[in-house]
Amino acid sequence: MHGYADMNDYILTLSCPDKIGLVSTVSTWLFNHDCNIIESDQYGDTPSNRFFMRIHFVGQQELHELDESFQGIANSHEMDFQIWPMKRKLRVLVLVSKFDHCLIDLIYRAKTGELPIEIVKVISNHDTVRPIVDSEAIPFEHLEVSAKTKPEQEARISDCIKELEVDLTVLARYMQILSADFCSAHEGRIINIHHSFLPGFKGAKPYQQAFDHGVKLIGATAHYVTADLDEGPIIDQDVERVDHRMSVTELAQVGRDIERIVLARAVRSHAEHRALINGHRTVVFQ
Repeated sequence: MHGYADMNDYILTLSCPDKIGLVSTVSTWLFNHDCNIIESDQYGDTPSNRFFMRIHFVGQQELHELDESFQGIANSHEMDFQIWPMKRKLRVLVLVSKFDHCLIDLIYRAKTGELPIEIVKVISNHDTVRPIVDSEAIPFEHLEVSAKTKPEQEARISDCIKELEVDLTVLARYMQILSADFCSAHEGRIINIHHSFLPGFKGAKPYQQAFDHGVKLIGATAHYVTADLDEGPIIDQDVERVDHRMSVTELAQVGRDIERIVLARAVRSHAEHRALINGHRTVVFQ
């Protein structure tokens, strides 16, 4: 085999009905194409009888050659698969409203290389975050939203996704409900972040409600967006203990910190092709 310096890094992800011999089949295909496995994870989910696999490998062939070659195996085993070149960063569109903490965190992590993403545009229904985005030389678009203009606004977002070849749309505290049609059109390619409380406080001023009920845990959930509001497959979650000494402002500060961390972890899992959707759940390889 040629040295690693002459080879390209790829990620292969797949899911299919579970059965004996799948690992051997994939490994043999890689061997026959002079590919070397760097990292491999697999999981057989008993309730759904689905098999999931993620392999980081190096090989000399081009992406289109690998795609064409693996298609025969995929057809034989009813596999959904994708092969990703690792050198290509995910192209990300960020939707945001007035709260800027998640946006700022994503910009920083993208700029420093902590996240393998390129933020190609930011769209907001307010003009508040424009100075932040402009200072980073990222294209910004202000799209006001009302009940009357929502369809037009979502059509514009869809156009941006197509024109900019966006791989992932991130709702970084975007305080608008997306239509079922929009969610369906981009299923598996939109990630949202929101607070997680027990009990679940909906509507205005959730931190005030949390304070009034004396919550002891504050958390955040990142999930794929579906037509069912805030019920998409969960990618990542975390919680922090709080107590009676904390004010509403302090609770909100804790919440913002958790939201930043959880969203960044979820985006990383998706960008590194570690998160695979399994119905209403996810398989997230570490």
